[in-house]
Amino acid sequence: MAWTTAELDALKRAYATGTLRVSYDGKTIEYGSADDLLKRIRTIESEIAATLGGPARPIAGFAGFGRGDR
Repeated sequence: MAWTTAELDALKRAYATGTLRVSYDGKTIEYGSADDLLKRIRTIESEIAATLGGPARPIAGFAGFGRGDR
């Protein structure tokens, strides 16, 4: 599905203000919880990043440490 920046911006504004009802492009959607709203934001962000060629989600790495005497 094609997401718009208007939708993403509206979702972020709603999340920042604690509102669960979001309006954009003549549509109004009410989310059940702030967690539902945040999941939608993360989904859209990852799909936009994947479309733009970026990583779909953050990549975790493993750091190794040594004392240097072995």
